[in-house]
Amino acid sequence: MIAVLISLCASSSLWAQTLSDENIRTQFIKDWERAKAYTIDYLNTMPADKYSFKATDSIRSFAQQMLHLAQSNVNVIAFVAGEPNIIGDRILEENKAAQSKDSVMYYVIASYDYAIAGIKKMNIASLNEKVKFYNWEETKFAWLLKAFEHQTHHRGQTTIYIRLAGFHPPQERLF
Repeated sequence: MIAVLISLCASSSLWAQTLSDENIRTQFIKDWERAKAYTIDYLNTMPADKYSFKATDSIRSFAQQMLHLAQSNVNVIAFVAGEPNIIGDRILEENKAAQSKDSVMYYVIASYDYAIAGIKKMNIASLNEKVKFYNWEETKFAWLLKAFEHQTHHRGQTTIYIRLAGFHPPQERLF
């Protein structure tokens, strides 16, 4: 029993020691690339004439959900990676001209490309640095995790839009 515990402790210690900054960067990039492909599947599943569809009147349309996702990707990555915000002060989901399928595709894909490029360029060694964004102070690592969680959340919300519009959402992509 003691030998098993020592073995487990040693193996977890070795694992922690091999998780380098580049391992972390590589995993973030891999996950953001996968999320981009998965989100493109969602965008392609919803027909262009359904981008204004809302599950109920009091919530965002499909297009607005995806534009919100895109803007948040850019906002958080710009802050964490120290890159210029390519969207600026515009609120995409309120811009009627941005809500066509072509525009939504453009902004969403650009936001993922921006996130991936920002992660590739950022100083990964700074991930332990605490920073205040809006009203919350977290490490840059936590903000990257929250950005990923946020895009997953909003893409997931659009699953019901796709189903209510009479279509089947894309198969999940864990890998």
